[in-house]
Amino acid sequence: MTIRVLLADDQAMIRASLRIILEDRPDISVVAEAADGAEAVALARRLRPDVCLVDVQMPRLDGIEVTRALAGPGVPDPLRVIVVTTFDLDEYVYGALRGGAVGFVLKDAGPALLVEAVRAADAGDALVSPSVTLRLLRHLTAAGAPAARGPARPLSDRETEVVRAIARGRTNQEIAAELFISLSTVKGYISGINVKLGVRNRVEIAAWAWENRMTDAT
Repeated sequence: MTIRVLLADDQAMIRASLRIILEDRPDISVVAEAADGAEAVALARRLRPDVCLVDVQMPRLDGIEVTRALAGPGVPDPLRVIVVTTFDLDEYVYGALRGGAVGFVLKDAGPALLVEAVRAADAGDALVSPSVTLRLLRHLTAAGAPAARGPARPLSDRETEVVRAIARGRTNQEIAAELFISLSTVKGYISGINVKLGVRNRVEIAAWAWENRMTDAT
């Protein structure tokens, strides 16, 4: 199946570059381009792409507003949104996390990571790259993000281990290997953690862990 992608960026040259990178892969197709946030929301709601790749800084609506409109709390059948950001804009990172973004791509990340991000989002893994997610979340924590609320029900010891591993940027496969459990068991723990924390994906789990200072991993 081809992954259908919407590109949203106010610079035509960047959109053209992203299209070339993505459509060079046989499993990815760019179905629409938007030059501003309002156009992105309208196109996304009409076309229902598999993944929306959204720049942070755009006219009319910025990338965070677009993310909230398409994937935010209370949105029925939310779309998968990846936010394109620069490393120093920590306030945008926090807004994207809480707005429902499933991942981040740095503008200078390179073609391979961009493709990885799109494929991961389409697969529902909600993870761009462990290193990128970790760096962004650490930067967010250093900027002094507000403390997160506690879980609705206490996390078990094993769930806590999984949360810390996610906050360190570990993939599901790496968590399974570290904890000597199966991949399906890891996914089961993550589903349970989502319910207890009131979050929707592993990116939000990582944000919660960092906000609660649950790891000092490097």
